[in-house]
Amino acid sequence: MKKKNPKIKLKTRKSVAKRFKLTKGGAVMRRSGQFRHLRHNRTKANLRRSKVPKVVKKTMAKKIRKMLGK
Repeated sequence: MKKKNPKIKLKTRKSVAKRFKLTKGGAVMRRSGQFRHLRHNRTKANLRRSKVPKVVKKTMAKKIRKMLGK
């Protein structure tokens, strides 16, 4: 009789865990780039828009969820 191995748990990629958040509904949220320095070159409206978290597109979200172990 063959003994079945339990499914191996995937490790969470910590670099991904720091950059992305999952919402309750399952959407993956990310922050905008270009927000550390040289901000005076950007318009005020552009800076305000970049503060709001963005939703990651479907194909990338699937990969990110897998890296997060979800």
